[in-house]
Amino acid sequence: MSGPAVPIERLRAALARLVHERPFLLSIRYAVDRAELRFWDEAEDVDDVAALALRLWGDHRDSAGLPSWGVVGLEVLDRVTMQRRGTDRALSPLVAAGVAPL
Repeated sequence: MSGPAVPIERLRAALARLVHERPFLLSIRYAVDRAELRFWDEAEDVDDVAALALRLWGDHRDSAGLPSWGVVGLEVLDRVTMQRRGTDRALSPLVAAGVAPL
């Protein structure tokens, strides 16, 4: 996600609310003008996952107080590829997301 810069405190609070509303987020990295979200979903195919990912920010924009940013990139991975990339760190999709600055 990317868009006009917003105060970092406001963004962090909005992202914390998003984590509460969407518990399957794995991680969020952010700066004043962008955010990168990772989440796990067991949808049947890539079309379903991509559609969900493209809607996620907009679906929670008002309730979480997220900025009016747009999608600037999307990557969908199967479980094996995701696990292969993360062999050096534990993956646990059932815990609260880590939220960290970029």
